[in-house]
Amino acid sequence: MSNNFRSESDSMGQMQVPADAYYGAQTARAVENFPISNLRFPRQFIRALGLIKKHAAATNTALDLLPENISKAVQQAAQEVIDGKWDSQFVVDIFQTGSGTSTNMNANEVIANRACEIAGGKRGDKSIHPNDHVNRGQSSNDVIPTAIHLAALDGVVHHLLPGLEELHLALDKKAKEFDSVLKIGRTHLQDATPIRLGQEFSGYASQVAHGIARMKSLEKHLGELPLGGTAVGTGINTHLEFSRRTIAGIAAETKLNLCEASNHFEAQGAIDALIEASGALKTVAVSLIKIANDIRWLGSGPRCGLGEIRLPATQPGSSIMPGKVNPVMCEMVIQVGAQVIGNDAVVTFAGTFGSFELNTMLPVAAHNLLQAIDLLTAASGVFARRCVAGLEADAQKCEGNIEQSLAMCTALAPVIGYDKAAKIAKLAYESGRTVREVALDVSGLDKNKIAELLDAKSQTEPGTGVGMAAGG
Repeated sequence: MSNNFRSESDSMGQMQVPADAYYGAQTARAVENFPISNLRFPRQFIRALGLIKKHAAATNTALDLLPENISKAVQQAAQEVIDGKWDSQFVVDIFQTGSGTSTNMNANEVIANRACEIAGGKRGDKSIHPNDHVNRGQSSNDVIPTAIHLAALDGVVHHLLPGLEELHLALDKKAKEFDSVLKIGRTHLQDATPIRLGQEFSGYASQVAHGIARMKSLEKHLGELPLGGTAVGTGINTHLEFSRRTIAGIAAETKLNLCEASNHFEAQGAIDALIEASGALKTVAVSLIKIANDIRWLGSGPRCGLGEIRLPATQPGSSIMPGKVNPVMCEMVIQVGAQVIGNDAVVTFAGTFGSFELNTMLPVAAHNLLQAIDLLTAASGVFARRCVAGLEADAQKCEGNIEQSLAMCTALAPVIGYDKAAKIAKLAYESGRTVREVALDVSGLDKNKIAELLDAKSQTEPGTGVGMAAGG
């Protein structure tokens, strides 16, 4: 044996393990088997594994199933995993066994070997065993989906929701700030009837508010943990009280609403809760794309575009055109949204591989779901602070377009009829005059009535033009 390696064994025989590694034979074997990508489980997932192992050890001791001295060493080692001290020891590729067994054993081995040291032994001596002690009452088949639920719910509740709430606050503030700014609405990218810029932004704020509600609704099903089902959902080799007590400990530490799955066969044979969560994340992503793209267009210019709002300048926009500034924060959000939509496709497809009592695409589902949560969290906060908060309205540009809009004739239709209003719009377009100018000539209405009907602000209020509806 080289000085750089030690020999450890698993059920398949001896393996050479780096001497300074805390992982053992099964992890080393997985490293050899899966040299696929540079993708590894993220910090929040490793933390979730540490939480499970820590509270499992505490429960097993309370149930007289694990000696107290071993339990204390395991809990201390697991706490170090929770704190991120041994992240470098989690070396197994995302693209591995579909149950995530290799990563569960990675955690078991790291915690067992570190616990051996804490208890006065040495790495690899098996005085604290990865299966018999760290994994007691558990199976990879319930631990890995539990860790995914736990990491995802923690990410949503403690990270994504605050990010979305920050964005909602920023958009709502702009909706109020811009409420008096009149502008032309647009449908089909064509001029439509007047709207207030604040009303437009209130729609964006409402989209984010709905997204927040969708995220909060995920708590019910993500909070149901498969822990306790062990191999196939029957709970073989675990105490009847193990799951309830362990989950209660995790809930107390994480401040999350958690409970044992009502049906372990559903919880391990399917990942419907993850698919639901991924779909909700995709919906939020689509909302953010719409908001960011609208803001990008509204700020287009600065002189030859719409230019109705001014975006904060965050960086030079061109390597060739001096002075050019681009809507980079909007483009970042749009790209994040595209990635999240792609992530959802992977999670959805992963859900189709719930064959009999186990889904066998858990690692890739975990990677894509947790990445989506992280991306939306970061994008929401950055977009709120570095774009939305600094938006300014160009009221002159907004209001300057209103009088030129042919859609102003919509307000005349309830009084003079649709056909006559359409004729006015056509004449205005052909002559290059405004609807107001043509209406004065051909509508048969006096100047005061036309001024009343074509008042832009009144057209932005409910109840205007009662008696005729239109679309498009």
